Amino acid sequence: MWSKTFPRVVRNAWQRTPASARNVMTRAATVSSSRWATRALIGGIATGAVIVTADQVFASEATVDYEKVRNDIADVLEDLNHDDGSFGPIFVRLAWHASGTYDKNSKTGGSNGASMRFSPEKDWGANAGLQKARERLESVKRNHPNLSYADLWTLAGVVAVETMGGPKIPWRSGRSDCVQETAPKLPDGLLPNASLGPQHLRDIFYRMGLNDQEIVALSGAHTLGRCHPTSSGFVNPWTNAPTTFSNLYFKELVENTWTRKKWSGPCQFEDPTGNLMMLPTDLCLLDDPKFRKYVDLYAKDEAAFFRDFASAFSKLLELGVKFPNDPSKKPWYQIW
Repeated sequence: MWSKTFPRVVRNAWQRTPASARNVMTRAATVSSSRWATRALIGGIATGAVIVTADQVFASEATVDYEKVRNDIADVLEDLNHDDGSFGPIFVRLAWHASGTYDKNSKTGGSNGASMRFSPEKDWGANAGLQKARERLESVKRNHPNLSYADLWTLAGVVAVETMGGPKIPWRSGRSDCVQETAPKLPDGLLPNASLGPQHLRDIFYRMGLNDQEIVALSGAHTLGRCHPTSSGFVNPWTNAPTTFSNLYFKELVENTWTRKKWSGPCQFEDPTGNLMMLPTDLCLLDDPKFRKYVDLYAKDEAAFFRDFASAFSKLLELGVKFPNDPSKKPWYQIW
């Protein structure tokens, strides 16, 4: 049957592959797309349970225990020496910035590839400080060598939200890692500029295929963490509970009083205590009527915020990803 089915080059490559490696590739191929498996058989080498091709690295799903990955991520969340005692907020930022480069028109960017490991993307001003998150997750990667960085970073954001009290985020594995030689050279400016207004937010998020409701829901992640002068140039947290996921960000927006901070740094706003801050892209959500209705909704209804954030964040993490186990794709053994 094989002689009738497979092209000669594939058959020869298969026959030269050690039996143990063939078993790995066969198991991996049951969850793969046709493009992945073809390149794996022709141009790949099997190392353990990872098939390495000329430009991508795909982890065999059968070899990664994602429940253990989740537990390992949770184990590295807390650190009294980091910010407010948790890496959770910066893990969310890592997942968001790795995914938020997607362009629906050119079909470039997104979480697939984990291209933030390389220049120029890792050097963008918008990604300043994220090396701390990437380094913190290296121990998890060492424990699970067949796990892709793209899956690790996005799952870290999911685990962080859930562990800090947020909603359950739909997430699935199957992202791949690019290699440095073929990493996309994405242009800077794909991520939001916190100093701008509502049209800028729409330009950024509409490019990804997201709508006004999703813009506001995702902005609610500012309920976590704080800004650093050494990274973004801004300073202070948005809320008094920066390691708890809640609708407090929206409550602060609506109920607090915000005035422009008098200092030598970039334009930002502060509350009467001077301890909390908002960015221009935060306050513009109050000024734009189409945004404001969702701000008011989420300030009053945390369940609605949790529901919409879970949906929008899951969508963001999957932008541009062609999952190898997508049932809409033909199995590799049906391509001839």
